[in-house]
Amino acid sequence: MRDLKIPAQRHPEKAKRPDNVQPKKPDWIRVKAPTSEGYKITRDIMREHKLVTVCEEAGCPNVGECWSQGHATMMIMGEVCTRACTFCNIATGKPPEDLDVFEPGRVADAVKKLGLKHVVITSVDRDDVEDGGAAHFAQTIRAVRKQSPDTTIEILTPDFIRCHPDVLRIVVEAKPDVFNHNLETVPGLYPEVRPGARYFHSLRLLQRVKELDPTMFTKSGIMVGLGEDKQAVTQVMEDMRAADIDFLTIGQYLQPTPKHHKVDRFVTPEEFRAYETAAYGKGFLMVSATPLTRSSYHAGDDFARLRAARMAKLAQG
Repeated sequence: MRDLKIPAQRHPEKAKRPDNVQPKKPDWIRVKAPTSEGYKITRDIMREHKLVTVCEEAGCPNVGECWSQGHATMMIMGEVCTRACTFCNIATGKPPEDLDVFEPGRVADAVKKLGLKHVVITSVDRDDVEDGGAAHFAQTIRAVRKQSPDTTIEILTPDFIRCHPDVLRIVVEAKPDVFNHNLETVPGLYPEVRPGARYFHSLRLLQRVKELDPTMFTKSGIMVGLGEDKQAVTQVMEDMRAADIDFLTIGQYLQPTPKHHKVDRFVTPEEFRAYETAAYGKGFLMVSATPLTRSSYHAGDDFARLRAARMAKLAQG
């Protein structure tokens, strides 16, 4: 039985990789360890419902702030991912179990208990499942809708690259409020950073969401500090707008362990502000670009602004 708390067992495919030195974090990256009562309440609800969160599994730096406010990003379909992205701290390998048919109900119960106005639901990749977990996502969305009809739902999905193209329709027809799929990095770094994925496939996935439902908000994000240059980041912005993506997130890559992809550099807050300005200039309705930005960081507040931005744009004709 694997112990997923031990790095070598958590990421067996990375065990023989040479160690990459982890540079000291600059002051603008450091955050306090979580200790608040709100954090503990959120953690206890997750444990009670036997739910996995990407906040913990991916080692998110914002877990203390978000959980203290009762916000958590739930990760469905298990805790073992069938991919082996070199930036990611999620455990990798062959998932030991089938999809849990009771999980959608437990997610819905937790959302109701936490009183969430906005929930983010993500997952591991499940290439071992015929539809990649599309039906499971749809069931989870519907279960949350039934118990918390006023809660807005944001999903962060895998790429479904090994599935029939029609599986995307299953998820879209469940009517999440935001469909997020992260491109993660610039295309030139895909072979090293995101093996098993394809840049154009991920971009096309988001474009197809809009084709299936033009009213659905789409969202995508990238990390910086992986070795990309500004020109490549700008081109990703152009590609996203060509696919009619509404919301862009850009955050600093942080290296989980010495076996993971190395941090090329720490991008300064000034550079993030420049990326934000450039992105708004290209027509995104909403942009979050800061060192600590993650896909679901402040997602509820950002969704409210995103919706307001669309209404303002429609009012202008």
